[in-house]
Amino acid sequence: MNETLKSLPGWHEGETYLQQTVGVAERMAAVGQRVIRDFMPDQHRDFYAQLPFIVLGSVDDRGDAWATLLEGRPGFISSPSSTTLNIAARRDPSDPASKGLVEGRPIGLLGMEMHTRRRNRMNGFVSNSPNGFRVDVDQSFGNCPRYIQLRDFEFVRDPGGDFSGVVEDLPELDGAARAMITAADAFFVASYADREDRRQVDVSHRGGKAGFVRVADDGTLTIPDFDGNLFFATLGNMLLNGKAGLVFVDYTSGDMLQMTGDAKLILDSPEIAAFQGAERLWTFKARRIIRGRNALALRWSLRDDGWSANSLMTGDWAQAADRLRAAELATRWRVLTVTRTVEESASIRSFHLQPSDGAGLLPHVAGQHLPIRISVPGVDRPVVRTYTLSVAPSDGLYRISVKRDGAASQHLHDHIRVGDTIEARAPAGSFAIDARATRPAVLLAGGVGITPLLAILRHVVYEGLRKQRIRPIFLFQAARSRQERPFDREIAELVNAARGAVRLIRVLSDASGAEEGADYDAIGRIDMSLLSRHLPFNDYDFYLCGPPQFTQSLYDGLRGYNIADGRIHAEAFGPSSLKRTPDAWVRPPPRRPPSTKPVSVAFMGSLKEARWTPEAGTLLELAEARGLSPEFSCREGSCGTCRTKLTKGAVTYIKEPTAAIAEGEVLLCCSVPAAQEGGEENRIQLEI
Repeated sequence: MNETLKSLPGWHEGETYLQQTVGVAERMAAVGQRVIRDFMPDQHRDFYAQLPFIVLGSVDDRGDAWATLLEGRPGFISSPSSTTLNIAARRDPSDPASKGLVEGRPIGLLGMEMHTRRRNRMNGFVSNSPNGFRVDVDQSFGNCPRYIQLRDFEFVRDPGGDFSGVVEDLPELDGAARAMITAADAFFVASYADREDRRQVDVSHRGGKAGFVRVADDGTLTIPDFDGNLFFATLGNMLLNGKAGLVFVDYTSGDMLQMTGDAKLILDSPEIAAFQGAERLWTFKARRIIRGRNALALRWSLRDDGWSANSLMTGDWAQAADRLRAAELATRWRVLTVTRTVEESASIRSFHLQPSDGAGLLPHVAGQHLPIRISVPGVDRPVVRTYTLSVAPSDGLYRISVKRDGAASQHLHDHIRVGDTIEARAPAGSFAIDARATRPAVLLAGGVGITPLLAILRHVVYEGLRKQRIRPIFLFQAARSRQERPFDREIAELVNAARGAVRLIRVLSDASGAEEGADYDAIGRIDMSLLSRHLPFNDYDFYLCGPPQFTQSLYDGLRGYNIADGRIHAEAFGPSSLKRTPDAWVRPPPRRPPSTKPVSVAFMGSLKEARWTPEAGTLLELAEARGLSPEFSCREGSCGTCRTKLTKGAVTYIKEPTAAIAEGEVLLCCSVPAAQEGGEENRIQLEI
C-alpha cells in the first residue's frame, strides 16, 4: 500500500514545534532524513522474527487511540520482504484495539525485547491474511532503549489459545487500577497524527522509577517526559489532536489495563523543575477504561541487575512534592540534620545534611553555596557563613566540605557530629555551568576551591550520562600535598564514568612521599605554562576557584592570552574578590552615582531610623552602627546573605555584586543611597 503514497517530510508540524522549543529542529531535520525509512533493514526484520510479543497502537471508528500487546511464540512475526510484516495473531473481539485492525487502516507497532533493551518502531497499514494480518510499512526507525528495565519472559499457557479471562469495562479507575498504575515502572502509549494524505499511528514505551506516574483524585494521570531521542513523535501527535491510548501491564499476573482519552502537554510548570530528570510533563484523562484479567500468557521477571541506570537517575512524585514544599520555605532558616561526616583530607571534612522539618531539599545549581547559621561558644550571636555545596542537584542531599580555617570552621570540625543540627537558608550564587554546552570546559581548582568544581563535575557527568553526551572537561586540581588533597576516589570514579570525556591533571606543590603518575601529574602550581603543556589547542570556557591570589593570577594570565572576560567564570575564596578587566567591546551598564548628601534611612522591621552620610559606609555598616544585627557573611556582594527588601528609595553599589538580586531587593554589604536626579530627596526604607 505504501507504493501508492507520496513521500512525506520526516517530521510533522507537532514534532517540529517541540524540536524547535529545545533548539534542535535544524539538527533533527537531518536526522529524520537519515533514520526514518519506508522499509525495514534486515536487522529489524530479523529482530521482529525473534520476539514473543509486539505492542500495537490503533484508532477506532470514533477516532480514539488504543494500545495493546499481541503475543506468540518467537516466529509468530515474519517479514517476507523489507516492506511487509506478517503477524500470526488473531483479533480478540474483547480487545478495544482490535477495532482498528481493519483492512487499509493505519496502525503503529513497537517491537521490544525487555531482556536486551532492543526496540524498533514502525507504522504502516493493515491487510487481512489467512493466519492473522499483514502490515505494509509506511515508516520504520530505531528507538532509544534508555528507560527499559531488564526482564526475562516465560509463557504460562499457550499464547495462541482463545482468551477466557475476565474483561471489565470500568466507569473509573478503582483501587486496584490505581495501585497498578502507581506501582508501574513502564507503560505503552498510542497516538496518531493526520497528515497530508494519510493517518500515521505511533505506539511507544515510557519508563522510569516505580511511581513515576501520578494518579490524581479525579483519575488524571501526570507523566514526566524524560530526555530521549528528540523525535517527539508521541508528544507531537498529542499536540496536534490531544488524544492517546495507554496500556499498563502487570508483569506477574498478566493483567492489562487499557485506557483511551485526552492528553495535554505541560511545557511550563514548577513541577517540571521539581521532578528530577523531567524535561516537560503531560497529562492524560481516560474516557474509557478496559481491564483484562489474566489477559496475557506472558509473564516477566525483573533481573537482579535489571533496573535501567537512566530510570534510576530520575525522580518520583513524592520527591517532587517534597521539593515543592521546600520551595515555600526558601526564604526561611531551616533546620538540617547532619547525617554523615567524612574526612576528605588532612584539613577538609564533609558534612552531609538533610532537612529535619519533613519537607524536601530545595534543588540547587551546581556551583552554588549554602548559607548556614551556627552558634559558636564565646560569640554573642549566631555566626552566618557560606560554604559551597560539593554535590550535584541530582545527588539528593546537601553536602558542605569545610576546611579547618577560622572560628566557624573549627567549631564545625571539633563539635558538630552526626545527629547534630545546623540552620541553613536556600542555596545561592551564580557560579554555574551549562552541562548541555558542547564547548570544552577547563576547571581550575586550588585547595578547597575544588568544592564547587566537584559539584560542577558531578553535574556535567550526570547530565551527560542521562543525555548520552558528556561535555568535555579538563580538571586541574592543585593541592599542597597528597595528604591535603580531597576527593581522590570520588573524582577518579567520575573520570572513569565519563569514559574519556573528563581528563584530570593533579598538581602538587610538595610531592614528598608521592609517586608520579599514581599520585600526581605535575609538580608546582597551576599557571599558564602548565595549562599550555596540557591543554590541546581549542576554544574553552574556564572555571576558576581557589584562594584569592590563585584565582586572580590565573584570571590575569588568561586575559593576557586574550581569553575573553566572558569566558572566564570565577569564584574567589577569602575576604577579597576577583578584580576583572572588562572586554573593550563590552559596555558596562550605567551606574547611578552615590549620594553626596545625607540621606534618611528607615529600618522598618525594627522601627529605627538613621541618617546616612558619605562617611557612614555601606547600608550594612550603617545598620550595625545603629545597633542592628542584619545577617551577612562575605561583605563582598557574592553570597547574597545580606539580601533585604527595599520598599522605598534608590540605592547604588560601590562594588558590583555577583549574587543574584531580585526586583525590590538590595544587598546591604555593598550598597549605599544613590544620588537623586532633579534635586529630589532620597529616603530609604528597608525591611530590617
